[in-house]
Amino acid sequence: MSDQFGTFASQYRNDYTQEQNKQFSAEFSAITEAFAAALARGLPATDDEVQLLVKQHYEFCSKFWTPTRAAYKSLAMSYILPSEYRDSYESVATGLGKYHYDAIVTWADAHLPE
Repeated sequence: MSDQFGTFASQYRNDYTQEQNKQFSAEFSAITEAFAAALARGLPATDDEVQLLVKQHYEFCSKFWTPTRAAYKSLAMSYILPSEYRDSYESVATGLGKYHYDAIVTWADAHLPE
């Protein structure tokens, strides 16, 4: 699994019901749309409002795994390197992958232990 999904893939879990996963998809979409709206409004990735969105994103991710600072920043790296994640974010708004990456790095450095 780790070869296909990255170094921290073995930490991922999803033993939720189909209904719960449907709710998670809606929650994730709402977070992504909020990031896109903040980007469209010109808020910097370091803005308090954007940093609150990162906290929500981290808490969302924590339902499936508990990323360390390095792991969370590694996930964020997939938002800017050629990947399905980057393509997904870029399909929502041009530059969203990099914006989300910058916001995560700022938040992770401030809130997660090394």
